[in-house]
Amino acid sequence: MQMKIEEKDDVTVCYVSGEIDINSAPQIKKMLDKVIGAKKKKVLFSFKDVSYIDSSGLATLVELLKNIKVYGGKLKLSNLSPKIKGLFEMTRLEKLFDISQDEKDAVSSFA
Repeated sequence: MQMKIEEKDDVTVCYVSGEIDINSAPQIKKMLDKVIGAKKKKVLFSFKDVSYIDSSGLATLVELLKNIKVYGGKLKLSNLSPKIKGLFEMTRLEKLFDISQDEKDAVSSFA
């Protein structure tokens, strides 16, 4: 699993590649804590290179969303594979998260 953060048009984009599971979730949380600590207002989490996510990964994203909302920030998700999007639908998390088809649409949709 690899992670990186980039700034694109005043949007903080978090890239993760590989699997988001019980083993990698603590590393991802550590990375995202830096984003929250900096009080970034516009955050995009790209699933472009994510092949799998389990319940601990979903819990990490829910926690991120909650923490970002505390200071008035927004979190969007993009590039979910059909398999991962299906998991979000099955758990009804697609109603909680703002999900975009691709990164470009997500970045431009921030108000």
